[in-house]
Parts: sequence; C-alpha cells; structure tokens
Amino acid sequence: MKPGKLSQLERVIRMYQVHENMRVARNFLLSEFACKDGSKTIIVDFELLELLQRLRDVVGRVIITSAYRTEAYNKKVGGIATSFHLSGKAADIQVPGLTPYEVAIIADRIGFLGVGVYPTFTHVDVGGDGKGGKLYWKQDKSGKKTLIKSLNEARS
Repeated sequence: MKPGKLSQLERVIRMYQVHENMRVARNFLLSEFACKDGSKTIIVDFELLELLQRLRDVVGRVIITSAYRTEAYNKKVGGIATSFHLSGKAADIQVPGLTPYEVAIIADRIGFLGVGVYPTFTHVDVGGDGKGGKLYWKQDKSGKKTLIKSLNEARS
C-alpha cells in the first residue's frame, strides 16, 4: 500500500470516529440517529437527512424516535428483516402539535418514498417500494398493519 493511502478497513474505522454530537445537518445531530441499543455504529443515508431537514424547515421541531437500528435491535423491536432502518434510510418521527396522519401528508409532499402512519408516530423512508416507487401503510392500535394506495386511507 502506498504511503498516505488508507485501506478500506481504515476508512471505515475512521468514519465512525466522530463526536456523537456532530451536526450532520442544520438542525440535526448525529446522536439523534443512533440505535437505541447503545451501540456506537450510526448509519445515516444522505437523502434521508436532506428530506428530514426539509421537513423540519416546514413543520419546525421534528423528534426522531427511531432511526438507524442494528440487526439485533431491529429484531428485538419487531422490525421486519428488510427494514430500511438497518441501512440508515428510515426514521420514525413525531412532530409536536401534529397528528401522525398530518405529518405523513407533509412528508409525502416533501418527497419521502415510504410513509407509514402509526397511532403515535410517522415512519418515513427513502426506499419506498424498493424500485423507486411510493409505498404507504397504516397500523392501527391493535397492531394490524395494512398497505394502502393513498394516505387518505390512513385518515382516522
């Protein structure tokens, strides 16, 4: 290896040696995207970050309740094996003063591809149907999840 060149492993290791409170967007800190299991690895997709900042510019405060997840934590919380949380492409959010449905409508207009409406939060992602298309779903209070064609079907 040439002097001054980093191996792939060294680049990956150095990538994670950042301060958790580093600002990754105008209004977001890296720590907001950390897995709730306390692990130090944090993965955040740039497009997710960009759209969340645009959402925050429109609605004000955005609380991220879940973003990146390790496989073990995703399994623990009942996440699906193909969850976009595993690749840092998804976040579960709340916006004070707005219902999850209201947040979903705004998130859809901003450009998120995947939007899920839950009783207490909104899921947003940049993966959608995995083919570049939109994907919507809702989950009721009993935990029943339903794919929907339009967010209007998620209105309570």
